[in-house]
Formats: sequence, C-alpha cells, structure tokens
Amino acid sequence: QVQLVESGGGLVQPGGSLRLSCAASGSIFIIYSMGWYRQAPGKQRELVATITKVGFTNYAESVKGRFTISRDNAKNTVYLEMNSLKPEDTAVYSCNANFDRLGIKWGQGTQVTVSS
Repeated sequence: QVQLVESGGGLVQPGGSLRLSCAASGSIFIIYSMGWYRQAPGKQRELVATITKVGFTNYAESVKGRFTISRDNAKNTVYLEMNSLKPEDTAVYSCNANFDRLGIKWGQGTQVTVSS
C-alpha cells in the first residue's frame, strides 16, 4: 500500500509563484516516473510535467520556461516550482507516480487559484 500526498496549493496573484510538493509513503521499492497533472473546471485533465527516476523531464508547452519539476529520490518526493503564474493556470493539480510492482498511483489533488 502506498500513498501520495500533495501540498503547497493556494491562492496567488498573477505573476506570483507557488511550490507544490508530493510525497510518497508506504511500501515503496522503486519509483520510476513521477509527474504533475492539472484539471481546470469543465476541462479534461492535462499533463503539466513529468520526471524520470534519473531526472529526465518533460513539460507541456504552456508551462515551459515558467514551471520546473524536480524530485528528491531519498525523500520519495516530487516538486513543482511554478513561476509567472497566469489565471489560466488555475486548476486542481495532482501528482502521480509509477511504482515498481504497484503501477501508477495518484494523489488527491491540491487547488491552485491564480487571481487578483
């Protein structure tokens, strides 16, 4: 049994910054890729960024240059540093992780609201 818990969401003004964290806990052997996704009201969930175990990253075009994904393998934690936030970044942000033997698991999500 594993669990992913996100933190760091909230309300921020346009142009501001937030840092999201997602910590995995439980019976963990290996975590392969980890990633962040988001879902805005009335829209489908979309990929924001992913990172492999060795640090290769992939970003959605809409966040390139503004968001940075990173991970601390010793802490089983993935981060999303979000800068120059825009109102269109408003969404529920969820992390996922691909666990050895367990497959892909999701966190419960954290709300990010960008508004003045």
